[in-house]
Amino acid sequence: MSDIINIQAAARSDKGKGASRRLRREGLVPGVIYGGGKDPEMISTPHNKLLQHLEQEAFYSSIVNVEIDGKVQRVILKDLQRHPAKPFVLHLDLLRVADTDRIKMNVPLHFIGEDVAPGVKTHGGTISHALVDLEIICEAQNLPEYIDVDISHMDIGDALHLSDLTLPEGVEIVALSHGDSHDHDELVVSVHAKSSATEEETEEETTEQAAEEPAAEEE
Repeated sequence: MSDIINIQAAARSDKGKGASRRLRREGLVPGVIYGGGKDPEMISTPHNKLLQHLEQEAFYSSIVNVEIDGKVQRVILKDLQRHPAKPFVLHLDLLRVADTDRIKMNVPLHFIGEDVAPGVKTHGGTISHALVDLEIICEAQNLPEYIDVDISHMDIGDALHLSDLTLPEGVEIVALSHGDSHDHDELVVSVHAKSSATEEETEEETTEQAAEEPAAEEE
């Protein structure tokens, strides 16, 4: 698990687009904390500090401690609104969670062993990642920062599906929790031989370029 992520926030009472614009001009990001059987709470947090957190992969799939007026609330990031053309965060939504709350989250997949996989190291194949993250459901206390996918054993033609993944204790894959899990057993990663067509195209281009070059004049 990663280190505990802490963010500082302040309560705010004024609402509306005008109030949000004023906060942004002051270098703050408006947001809301909701859930947990409590009323929604309007907050603001420093934009620069938030950007630093957003650079961490773990921020999107971890429990975050938000401190407001000396009191800490445990939350997860549920929504983030960014400016469509500028590197600004416009708003964030945070959901209160307790340890035993069952939550759905998307967590990243970390593929390990690519450099030693026989299909790549020995046979010169290529790795194809069909998924890069995974929607899971678990108690908040069991939320993993990421899930490792070991592909060190994979050879040409091998593939891993959702049902092949090794999950931390207490973690379920949402897609496989449906009635007929077989129909939702998506491809995660596979190993392919390099396409010979690509090599043939390269050879053809080289031949065409050589044919187009003017012959040297005889002296």
